[in-house]
This record gives sequence, structure tokens and C-alpha cells, in this order.
Amino acid sequence: MSKEIWLSAIPFDKTLVTLGLESGVDGFVAEAADADAILALGRTKVMTPDAFERVTLTSKDDETTAITHLKAGRPVFLSRGWEIIPVENILAAATGLGLECESLDRARLAAGVLERGADRLLITTEAAPDIKTIVKELKLSQGTIELAAATITAIEPAGLGHRVCVDTTSLFTSGQGMLVGNSSAFTFLVNAETESNPYVAARPFRINAGAVHAYCQMPGDTTRYLEELHSGSEVLIVSHTGETTTAVVGRIKTEIRPMLLITAEADGREGKVFLQNAETIRVVDPTGRPVSVVTLRVGDKVLVKTDVAGRHFGMRITEAIKEG
Repeated sequence: MSKEIWLSAIPFDKTLVTLGLESGVDGFVAEAADADAILALGRTKVMTPDAFERVTLTSKDDETTAITHLKAGRPVFLSRGWEIIPVENILAAATGLGLECESLDRARLAAGVLERGADRLLITTEAAPDIKTIVKELKLSQGTIELAAATITAIEPAGLGHRVCVDTTSLFTSGQGMLVGNSSAFTFLVNAETESNPYVAARPFRINAGAVHAYCQMPGDTTRYLEELHSGSEVLIVSHTGETTTAVVGRIKTEIRPMLLITAEADGREGKVFLQNAETIRVVDPTGRPVSVVTLRVGDKVLVKTDVAGRHFGMRITEAIKEG
């Protein structure tokens, strides 16, 4: 789940608020008298100091105070100067904790405590110059996932089918795309349309992702069927190095097209994916090079993600299941 990034606007500074809005923060902490001025600059959220508890950790009793407020549904921000062990104790007992961060390094630390981090970060004015980096690293990034090299074992014509183009509001570079497959336990890295050819211009905002029934990996260790995506959906974007980020779907284009059934093996597992039979649809080899499905050959290596099968409404479950 993405972190909530809040920016302190006390005292009010129009330039600072504009920077925060352009960076994509979730909201601002500001005095009630300044709320209208902030909302006049953009559609956002404003939280006043009386809407949350600000706790300074000086003793074990302060931990208990923070936990009590959180369990009662009251937002809590720990003041700057917090230390790791007390924060871990609070995170282990309750959800919704916020941490005040006065630098990029402190924000990174806050986001990584107990490997999940605080739910909210309150960025102080001292760290405002780094707010774009903070949002990019801690809100958009979904961490790094491990990709494997799979060997193509079969490429077969599969007749006509409904395929889904995922057009996003972001631009991608070569080697970036979505993880898609017949099984949630074996998904192929399908490259965005970043490459030009003599017939069609590049469309680096688009992933021609595959057939409507296919699973796609989503943020938060979930999956969805491609057919379920719609404008406003947040999808997981993966690079050939395993670095991940999120993108928002601008539109979905579902059309009948000729399809290929591509089969591969990795680590003793077999996976399949249906992709459109066209030069512009590309998977990614282990060096990060996009390879068109038209030129793909048996024996070629492509990047995939292998996992344990078992999903219910996209959520990971433990169950005996076989998908092919």
C-alpha cells in the first residue's frame, strides 16, 4: 500500500504549497485560517493540528499514549527525534501511525521501519526541497521484485481473442512494462510500446498487455484480471531490473485481434501468456532488450516473475491450486 505523504504548511507559504501540489503530496498540515488559501490552489486535503495527536517520545508512557490514540481511531504523528525501537513497538501494536520527517534520509528511514514503515509521513519545511524525491521514492515506488530468466518452449497461433491495451497517464522507457500471464504464479514482463518501427510510431504510454482473462500483477502484492482494469485504476509497472512504480490507467482499449499462445519454463515451472500477434508487442530479454513476439523463437530467454499459485479476488491465499 502506498504511503500517505503530508507536507507541513505551517507557516503558510504559497510557493511551498504549489511545490507540494506539483509533487503529488496527499495533503497539507496547516492552520485552519490557511485552509481556504491552500484549497484555492488545488484539490487536496488539509489537516489542522487539532485533527491529530502530536506525540513526542520521551518515555514508555508516550508509546502507550500513541497506541491508545491509534486504537481509538485518532491520527497520531510522532514528533521529530523519534527512534526506531519505540516506533517498532507502536507499529507492532496499532496501525495508522505517522512520523514527522525533517530530511530525505529520515523519510527513507520512516518508510522502512519493520519493513513496512509508517502509514503516514509528515514532511517538515526543512525537507521541502526534497519533496519530489520523497514522493517518487516512497509513494510511487513499490520496491524491487525478483525476476527470473525463462526459456521459450512454444509459440503457437491461437485464433482471435479480445486483447487489452492499457493506456496510462505516464510515459515509460525501454525495458519497462507490466507482468501478465495465465497464472498468478508465472507472469511475463510485457514491454510498453516504447520502440518505433517503420510502420507505427512509439506509444510509450501504452502496454498491449494480453488477453482479457490474463492476470496482471498489481501494487500491494495483489492481482487483477486485465478485463477488470478501467480509467483511474492504479497498475504496477516493472522494469527489467525489478524496480517497480505505479501508473494510473487513462483508458482501456479492448479489441478483437489475432493472438499467440506463448509458453516458457523457468525453475522447473511452466507458464503461458496470450499476446496479440503483432510486431509492436514485445517481451523483455534478461539484458532489458524488448523482443517482438514476431521475431521471438523457441529457446529464447525472457524475463518472468515466478510465485506460488493461489489468489482469491486478487488477494494471496494458501490453497492447493493449479493454473495453466
